[in-house]
Amino acid sequence: MHTVLIVDDESKLLEVLSVALENMGYRPITAGSVEEALDKLREQEVHLVLSDLRLPGLSGRDLLERVKSLEPGLPVVIMTAYAALKDAVEIIKEGAFDYIVKPFDLGALEATVASALRFHALSADNKLLRHELGKAFSDRNFIGNSPAIQAVRQSIREVSASAANVLITGESGTGKEVVAKAIHYNGPRASAPFVPVNCAAIPESLLESELFGHVKGAFTDATSSRLGRFAQADAGTLFLDEIGDMSLPLQAKILRCIQEKTVEPVGANTSRQVDVRIIAATNQDLAAAISQGGFRQDLYYRLNVYPIALPPLREHPEDIPLLIEHFSRKFAAAMGKNPISFIPEALQAMQAYSWPGNVRELENCVERLFIVTPDGAVTPERLAASFVAGDIQGARGPAAVAGRPVFPLDLSRRLADLEREIIMQALEEAEGVQVKAAELLNISERSIWHRIKKLEIAISNKKEFI
Repeated sequence: MHTVLIVDDESKLLEVLSVALENMGYRPITAGSVEEALDKLREQEVHLVLSDLRLPGLSGRDLLERVKSLEPGLPVVIMTAYAALKDAVEIIKEGAFDYIVKPFDLGALEATVASALRFHALSADNKLLRHELGKAFSDRNFIGNSPAIQAVRQSIREVSASAANVLITGESGTGKEVVAKAIHYNGPRASAPFVPVNCAAIPESLLESELFGHVKGAFTDATSSRLGRFAQADAGTLFLDEIGDMSLPLQAKILRCIQEKTVEPVGANTSRQVDVRIIAATNQDLAAAISQGGFRQDLYYRLNVYPIALPPLREHPEDIPLLIEHFSRKFAAAMGKNPISFIPEALQAMQAYSWPGNVRELENCVERLFIVTPDGAVTPERLAASFVAGDIQGARGPAAVAGRPVFPLDLSRRLADLEREIIMQALEEAEGVQVKAAELLNISERSIWHRIKKLEIAISNKKEFI
């Protein structure tokens, strides 16, 4: 049963309202002053405050201010005479849920009380949801006990409470978005939106509209106005993933947006204010990109207020058993099975492998093992069978490690050779057209250009690559 606190200095009105609310199915409690009302709020749970605006001593406005300080989600409905209606409208702007004008009929009172209680229930649900999201994306859920992972957790704790922009760097699959969500959902903006944008996945021609929005008629397909991601993230967090793939002209617009805290939709003549925290992520070396003219130094400094570098899995293999256990429990719950286990030799093979796809690759591997391991015991042979023929990582995966044909090796050189081979095959398939090759590899044109330059692949003509 919902409890409604009625605050008024007229005892007769308190009695009438108490009877009316009881008949509506609520539990009324009464107070004749703000001080008495505050005492009752401290003593018991209340779901709605119904207060007169004008009270002896402290007023209904004073009560609202103290209620918002004690319980921000508790709705307050103000009762006022018609002559004080202007004051009631002002107090709505200060945070009251609604007002009702004296004398009022019971139908209007019942509708207002029911609406306010629905609001209270939604506020409680949102508070619970924010709490659960905070737990789901807590730094404690960043699995591992290695010094490298402990440092990441410490960074998340330090920066979450601030409004500072964050730049997360690390290879693909290291968990950059997981860290971004942990920062957002454990900070003061947790109740506002977390809006992710993959800058490498959206065509350059559409990215500006995606970020800043557009007005109707701005371009051929703009049949209606649309809010951009910056506006959608207002008061919250905008996660710009793979920001290193963004073009220089768009980088300049992002910089202006950060500096002026405004966005101008495509085709618009006016701008709008936005309050957005930026968390950016990249798997590229932005310092090297700056020296090569591929990234703006001023934008880099705006984003890199608080840097977090995520280590590749090969640099903290001691965490692999904990990660395997975590993923095993996750898939066991999802599939209704018992968790799988690894015999020591298989676990050693998992730890010896370099995991170029990092934690994401490890998760996919554990999911695959759930499918091929009905009795729950993973052996080196079963581990080998879980890597399908033709899989790029399969020939060098835990399967190969279990038989020990791959050690010792120069990991960086081997990965570079593999990357070079794949890019050359894509270029051959695309007859030397880099845009088409990038599409075949599901990367941006800018990314393939950087890789060709880094790997020193010479294109002598459309069908010859050196």
